[in-house]
This record gives sequence, structure tokens and C-alpha cells, in this order.
Amino acid sequence: MEFCDDCGSMMKTENDQWVCGSCGFEKSRNQKQEAAMTTTQGQVDTEIVDVSDAEDQGLPSTKAQCPQCDNDQAYWYMQQIRSADESETRFFICTNCEHKWREDDH
Repeated sequence: MEFCDDCGSMMKTENDQWVCGSCGFEKSRNQKQEAAMTTTQGQVDTEIVDVSDAEDQGLPSTKAQCPQCDNDQAYWYMQQIRSADESETRFFICTNCEHKWREDDH
């Protein structure tokens, strides 16, 4: 990802140039530099949360309606599952049936 030297906006690639969509500034692409950039393409979330012992893990609980058994209490935790510039996702685990669901911030 490149940012415009003039206005700071995110730039897009057009053939062999980086082009700013806001102010039109252009600069040449550097393939060696781009190869070293970290991208989100192909990343896999490898962190697995074991919910079978949610109470033993000391997870906090709150009022939340389980969509499976209608229980009104659930353990919850937050986890970053999307790119870093997106908000975290809140996961719930039913205290009764251990059904797991998530609530995304929109």
C-alpha cells in the first residue's frame, strides 16, 4: 500500500504507476519494494479459542439471548478477525448449551 506524498491519501496502481485518486499525484512503482510489502491476501486466522471450558477460562458474562436455546446469559470475548483497520468482533458463548455466535459492529 502506498500513500500520496502530496495529500496523504491511499494510492491505487495503474500499470507501472501509483496514482492518487484524490489529487492525481503519480509516482513510479518499485517492484522490489512492493514484494516486501505485507498484504492481507491469503492470510488465515490460525488462533483457535477453546470454548468448552469458558467458565474455567474466566470469561466475563453478560445478558445476551442465545439464538439456539433462548437462554439469556452468555460468556463473551473480543477477537480481531479482520484487517487491523476494522473493529474487533464480539463472540458470545451460551452459559447453558455452549452455542457460540458472534456480533459484528456495523
